[in-house]
Amino acid sequence: MTKNTIDFYTANNDFSGNRTMATATHEIVEHHGSGAVRIWCNNLDVCYDTHWHTDIEIIVPVENWYDVAIENEYFHIEPGDILIIPTGALHSLTAPCNGMRFIFLFDISSIAALHGFSEVEALLSSPLHITKSAFPHIYDDIYKMLMQIRDEYFGENQFSELTIFSLLLNMFVTLGTDHINNLEFFSNTRIYKQREYINKFNDIMEYIDSHYADDFTLEDVASGAGFSKYHFSRLFKQYTGFTFCAYICHRRIKVAEMLLEQPDLSITEIAMKSGFPSISTFNRVFRQHKNCSPTEYRDKNNKRKRLYGI
Repeated sequence: MTKNTIDFYTANNDFSGNRTMATATHEIVEHHGSGAVRIWCNNLDVCYDTHWHTDIEIIVPVENWYDVAIENEYFHIEPGDILIIPTGALHSLTAPCNGMRFIFLFDISSIAALHGFSEVEALLSSPLHITKSAFPHIYDDIYKMLMQIRDEYFGENQFSELTIFSLLLNMFVTLGTDHINNLEFFSNTRIYKQREYINKFNDIMEYIDSHYADDFTLEDVASGAGFSKYHFSRLFKQYTGFTFCAYICHRRIKVAEMLLEQPDLSITEIAMKSGFPSISTFNRVFRQHKNCSPTEYRDKNNKRKRLYGI
């Protein structure tokens, strides 16, 4: 740790001084310089009640523990641990009376449409508690990349945000590759055959990315891939962490989030373009996932843009 040679505070002098809450639980993150990143060196003993935001959040304690509740899961993180909180997840934070941690906040909407990101995004849809013991092959690389991101941000170097997002993408690729390498697909088959099946599921994810708005069923996709629906369902859950139906819904919601930033599209048009069969279904499912209606989500996003001149 190089905290004695890096100024961890001046970079955040542009912060307005108050958290912006669109509702009682929805926080609008104020990014640095109207960009897409905010990183805090937090040594406060302040606890934060249940809230959510559209940023992905990463917490790395440096001195003393930190407790985080995410939906119905509880995490006690120690110095050196890395906790990744998904976008849109309700969470609360409990601090000890003394300590220090880095809190990274990233708006990753700009990279959500990149080819292949949906597979990583599925992994990032659940909390990830990264420790040396749980992620022995990649922990050092992930930690090193986060510290490089930290140094770029607080160093306020030229092209720092570009460098930060290149490191963030590299970190996501490292996590995704490690996940695939640790899959126990067909553990009784030969290595080349396992790779063949993994490639097949990569193709399935690409198909879903291209056809999420189409009216297809689990049986359609399973049959096209050469599996029975029961075998396919088990493997799909192992590969993505979702049931097939839950993933399709999740993917459509992510598309809807991006489309809601386009002011010329009506809510009905967005529902249809995202693959929802009706506006009522869209409104119901969106509220279940995002704790607000599509219209409220759009209004909050517009408020953020007005506040920070985006």
